[in-house]
Amino acid sequence: MQQLGENSHKSDTSPTGQTLRSDLSLVDRSFVFFLVPDFSMIAFATAIESLRLANRMLGYQSYRWRLATLDGEPVCASNGVVVSVNTSLADERKMLGGKDRPSMVFVCSGVNVEKFNNKSVEAWIREEHNRGVSIAGLCTGAHILAMAGLLAGRRCAIHWENLPGFQEAFPKADVYADLFEVDGNVYTCAGGTAALDMMLSLIAEDHDDNLINAICEQALTDRVRGPHDRQRLPLRARLGVQNARILSIIEMMEANLSEPLTLIEIADHAGLSRRQIERLFRQHMGRSPARYYLEIRLDRARHLLLQSALPVVEVAVACGFVSASHFSKCYRELYGRSPQQERAERLVDGD
Repeated sequence: MQQLGENSHKSDTSPTGQTLRSDLSLVDRSFVFFLVPDFSMIAFATAIESLRLANRMLGYQSYRWRLATLDGEPVCASNGVVVSVNTSLADERKMLGGKDRPSMVFVCSGVNVEKFNNKSVEAWIREEHNRGVSIAGLCTGAHILAMAGLLAGRRCAIHWENLPGFQEAFPKADVYADLFEVDGNVYTCAGGTAALDMMLSLIAEDHDDNLINAICEQALTDRVRGPHDRQRLPLRARLGVQNARILSIIEMMEANLSEPLTLIEIADHAGLSRRQIERLFRQHMGRSPARYYLEIRLDRARHLLLQSALPVVEVAVACGFVSASHFSKCYRELYGRSPQQERAERLVDGD
């Protein structure tokens, strides 16, 4: 690694032969990746690889990192891969007051995040934040940041699959189905390949576009997505439907799940008659609009049952059902089991 004087200005040549500009003073930032059991490997790997590629393209170690778990023992990702780590929570607490204090802490989680409830971890996150360390959540990490009290009144992002349960559990958080969000020194990312976009945005704060472009070329991606790009495929691609009117109606339905619109209200908004809407749904979706609306409400209910601890009656209300009995009847008809059985099977699987 080449050492440069504080006041020197130099261009480095990357391993690919591209000339990259170094700033007047070299950037030196350190990160802690705190890994929660069942963390998302794709979000973690994408985040850490972007740092490795940045160092490689720059020709010096601009970014350093270490991995931590609660007890310092190896941890298993959701894909079954076991990862060794460098430090424990106790170690990180000791380092907080010294030269090894990190610039930023990443909380990496994934499936079953709602089962990770550790007051010591939450207190440590708050302590890091209070000492001026930036805090980030990868994939479902926003859940743990919210448990620590960091997201009340803040914009944040979480994976679309966990969004309904998160909204119900943390109503004070300003959550969006965005790729990532930055609110002050708190970063949240929806996970998956969106971690690359957030990390490139972070690296761009320290370096110029030449480095970002070089990393993209190495990672074989043709662009950096913005924070507000959509997480999910557009409805047109997801449903295989091309009719603009029916897509507009479905978007309307998805935006009104807790207080369902009547078909008359939908018709008024869409500028169509009830009969036209009925015919469109029969033709393109193979079912009535009422049936389709019911199915997407039940789909949201299933996510809430699997990813939150909300009582069944509250899940019913959150999905627009006037009674728990009607909700249970509809749920059983679609999924072949009651909401209570769904919740019980989740608990058994989790054990």
